Amino acid sequence: MKAATKQEAIRPTNLAWLNLPNLPNPLKALFAGYLLVIGVGLLMAGLQIMMTHGMADGKVGLSKNDIVYSYYGDRNHSKLESMLNGQMKAMAPDDVRADIIKWVHKGAPKADWDDHFKGVFAQHCVSCHSVVPNIPNYKNFEEVQKVAATSTGATWEALTRVSHIHLFGISFIFFLMGFVFSFAVGVPKKLKIFAIGFPFLFLIIDVMSWWLTKLSPNFAYFTIIGGIGYSIASTFMWFTSMYQMFILSRSGKVYGNAWEQDL
Repeated sequence: MKAATKQEAIRPTNLAWLNLPNLPNPLKALFAGYLLVIGVGLLMAGLQIMMTHGMADGKVGLSKNDIVYSYYGDRNHSKLESMLNGQMKAMAPDDVRADIIKWVHKGAPKADWDDHFKGVFAQHCVSCHSVVPNIPNYKNFEEVQKVAATSTGATWEALTRVSHIHLFGISFIFFLMGFVFSFAVGVPKKLKIFAIGFPFLFLIIDVMSWWLTKLSPNFAYFTIIGGIGYSIASTFMWFTSMYQMFILSRSGKVYGNAWEQDL
């Protein structure tokens, strides 16, 4: 009986420590390390979006037109022209860009390429557009000719590739972030469920909006709604988790099993 009593004293029976404020320090270090890396990663993802899609219309900041140009395309101009007037505007002087655009409007004839524009692209473009993967190689006229055609936005093949990577990768991030947040205390049960579930819903809205925008530019707003939705939910879970692990924990209070409280 004495041995049993000693074991009961050592082994916790109510898991009162199983919440963010009362977690053991090794688990806090694990959770906090993950959240810090993911937080920086999400900021870098936002910066990458602003640097790629955010300049598609030639103006700083992400707008509906940026999304339309990226997925539906600019059906009145070629992709090359849109890029030269947008995110690639600073890569060549105005007179050089105007010269290239004029050539594109003429149908980008190969004779002019051999006589003149091959050298222009070699001087201003091929430092990136010959060594960076997954972008056109401007040493080859055939590659230039493709982007000189009228822009129809992202290809179906590209949408398929990016969609499955985005869905698998981001959902895994939201799963682990939601798992950490599930140990939060003092959050109303319904709010906790919504905060954990909403990023997955908005992620689906975001990705599906790419495909719908490819068909019609009117769906571009859903891309903005999806991105804002899962950003707000993720930010709420991130700050709540970090606050409870390192600020609320200083109260010295034992909060009890967070999962049991939510049942």
